[in-house]
Amino acid sequence: MKYILLLAALMFTHSGLGAQAKLLESLSKARVIELNHVWDHNSPLLSFNPPYALALMDNHQDTQGMIPELSFAADIMYFSGQHGAPNLDAIGHIGHNGQAYGGISTDAIDGAQGLKELGIEQYPRERLLNRAALLDVARFKGVSHLPGGYEITVKDLQDTAKAQQVRIKAGMSVLIRTGFGQFFNTDNATYLGPRPGPGQSAAQWLAQQHVFLAGSDQLSFEVVPENGTRFPAHRILLAQHGIYIVENLNLEALSEALAKGKSNEFMLVLNPPRVRGATGMAVNAFAILP
Repeated sequence: MKYILLLAALMFTHSGLGAQAKLLESLSKARVIELNHVWDHNSPLLSFNPPYALALMDNHQDTQGMIPELSFAADIMYFSGQHGAPNLDAIGHIGHNGQAYGGISTDAIDGAQGLKELGIEQYPRERLLNRAALLDVARFKGVSHLPGGYEITVKDLQDTAKAQQVRIKAGMSVLIRTGFGQFFNTDNATYLGPRPGPGQSAAQWLAQQHVFLAGSDQLSFEVVPENGTRFPAHRILLAQHGIYIVENLNLEALSEALAKGKSNEFMLVLNPPRVRGATGMAVNAFAILP
């Protein structure tokens, strides 16, 4: 499935008009569901992340008349830490006991202009399109959202996968719905407060499934407050196993769509800008359903 775009290109190159028409017809029937929130200066961020800001450096009024009968389209200068909504964490974002993934010293990868290794630019190009599954834990438990501070257990993930016809295989991306995404920009106090998510055991279980990426619809992926070690899932997934994490996803529409089908599997598209050395990046994410 991850080669669908390549196959499409090959079909257009090497097939006749009939095959091309069938391909276009099948693609036109696919459903695309956006997984992003609208992000602005009021959006919730962790306190230690740089604030978001947007400014017009040149506006139409200032540029009117510089060229006869024309004003410039407004130029935008963007300032922010790259951990917003949704965001993809680079593998080098987290270290554990002074080491990043692969046993590399965190001192060795820190640079004045970003990470020297394991930055977001190393996100594999062949993974712009991923086979994925949604573990809709909130829906499985029959609630609109899990309680703040609820630790998602291994049993929760296993039972949800079984009920929602999900078979997690090596290399898949797994998204976890807590229901907290509904509070983004509508109830930021709740969104920033105690949060439901996987604890250490559930993160270790995900790593044992050899997933490529894990994500959720809350601010920091794992349960907050943590039971012991801070950011246990980040340490396990990023630093110890090289598994990407995506946070702040909007999974509400996807949840509704998948609930009407037989399985919670789909194609996930992630397209992070390739900024060298970035520890993470706001990402354009969407799901493709048949």
